[in-house]
Amino acid sequence: MSEKFQRDLYRLYDVISENQKKLGDFYGLIEDKNYENEELRTSITEFLDECDLEYNKENILAVLSRLINLRDEQFVQVISKNSENKKDIDKKRAIGYLWTKNFHIKRQEGLLEVINNEKLLNEFYRELLKGIHEIGIALSHWQYEWNEHIINNINPGLKEEFGENVMKYLETHELLDMDEKKNIVDRAYSVLDKQDGNYTIKTYAQFFKEDTNKVSFLLEKLIEKLQSLEENDTNQKENYINYFKALNIAFSETNRYKLVKRWREVDRAWMKITSPLQVGHPLEYYEDHYRKAVALEWDVRLSNPKNIGASSTLNSINFMYKKLFDKIGEGKKQVYARTKENLQRIQLYIGRPAFYYASEFNGLFSAQVVPNDEQVSTEEGKKIFAFADNILDAQRAKPFLKINKIVFGDDFLQKERELIFKKEELWHKVYEVSTIGHEFGHILWLDSDSEITMNKSGVFKNIEEFKATTGGLVAFFMSENEEIKEYVFLELIKRAVGLIAWRKTGEVEPYYCEGLIHLKALFDCGVLEFNEKLIIDTNEEKYEKLKNWYLDTYERLARHYLMKKDANEFLKLFACKDNDDYMPIDDKVKSFVSYYWELHQKIGRDLDDTIKKSDWR
Repeated sequence: MSEKFQRDLYRLYDVISENQKKLGDFYGLIEDKNYENEELRTSITEFLDECDLEYNKENILAVLSRLINLRDEQFVQVISKNSENKKDIDKKRAIGYLWTKNFHIKRQEGLLEVINNEKLLNEFYRELLKGIHEIGIALSHWQYEWNEHIINNINPGLKEEFGENVMKYLETHELLDMDEKKNIVDRAYSVLDKQDGNYTIKTYAQFFKEDTNKVSFLLEKLIEKLQSLEENDTNQKENYINYFKALNIAFSETNRYKLVKRWREVDRAWMKITSPLQVGHPLEYYEDHYRKAVALEWDVRLSNPKNIGASSTLNSINFMYKKLFDKIGEGKKQVYARTKENLQRIQLYIGRPAFYYASEFNGLFSAQVVPNDEQVSTEEGKKIFAFADNILDAQRAKPFLKINKIVFGDDFLQKERELIFKKEELWHKVYEVSTIGHEFGHILWLDSDSEITMNKSGVFKNIEEFKATTGGLVAFFMSENEEIKEYVFLELIKRAVGLIAWRKTGEVEPYYCEGLIHLKALFDCGVLEFNEKLIIDTNEEKYEKLKNWYLDTYERLARHYLMKKDANEFLKLFACKDNDDYMPIDDKVKSFVSYYWELHQKIGRDLDDTIKKSDWR
């Protein structure tokens, strides 16, 4: 890699970092009387008018959260106060998506201008980023239609017709995606179409013909341009071109039984790309709990040029996994071998999202381990992405809220804020345990068919997120770092409680369920008590008790995975469906969840006026 290219990576990373911090400054609209941004104020006013919402602090905070954090649960709660009509709520959510999309695409065009004006990177990468942006605009248009059809139309129809028997109906009528041997696979790259009362499968190229044609045209245009250029800085030219060719074939496929094969070829080609600029394509499913249609992800991730790693967390994961497997893994050596090999071949990229589109205007991830396809991972390994700098910026930018003061108290929040604002190095160490450890935790205990076998009830993801976080925690417990022990403890408490706010957000239901299981641990061990208000006890005795709870529960969960039992058998020990929502089966936990959810609806967007944010900056 040339010195110029290396310098340009530092410059680009700095520009993206500055842009992210400026985005967080938008909260000044409600926090700082002297904050001036008339363009933003006008845009928000017009948006609120379009949604028939009053211009007040609560609504502005919900809208800013939609724009800055790209999540819409606060916005949904605001519009739900005005209307309980699902069609009206879906319509306004769609308006929110389009508003957010247009805003961020404009910002990313500004970033492209900086790259081109300063001639950053080299011509090959400048054209690559330009092409990815054009494809991103097309995919963002498609995302709107994708969501309307699958999430707002087909899935509610399935639920109304078949209730709890949706999965059985889909499997019986061969309406799940299959490979060429007619084996059911664990995700979908197709949609259902309903004609004359009957459901049929159509590939994206068949159902979203105009969208896929547009994407295909842009991919071909990008491939042709890249083929004409030299690339001597990373020697990745052929890898990128092969990847984009595979994508074009996959998006254009019209044979439903070849879809998985085509997308496996995409993932294989993608795993060969090892440059600091990584493209993200459709990799995971989130919103679709039935057929698990893979989301239209599209982005560019830029690695931090400082080459930050996470060796201590990987070492503790390896130590924990071997120790526990020696205890419980008899007869399952193939699982151990594939897992160890995946851990050894991890490509770790710690950095920031540079460009993002389509489904990611509904939320960026704090980290990600992919591909999900275990056959590809067996051959090629996995990539882990972690966006620590973005998460820290987001935590520093968020307003101080009244609900946190009421629930957690001043002492708890003082310690959390000291970590976020004053102890950046320690914060990154905690993030490594809680978030990068979570991604390593996803890899453990899985065989090639684990998800398919364990997902008979359609809730595999609803225990998998808990397994991931707890894997990182248990690894930490077995190799403790005294310097951050208290902060890891506090982070767990804050996460468990905070996830209650996602109760009504379907695409993140697995994280909400994870929070319910963590809360069971915290209440069982006396860390939390609730009697009209939450009492938090983080003394050493409670910490040790909690640690033992996690060690025991994680061992039980690992056995569950090795035996490939239905995920619902584990989930129902902690939570079950109450109407449309999961609720805890433990009365103490249920009482607190109900209290927090009601409080969140009432004052979840009220600012804490007793403390100045500027005191912490």
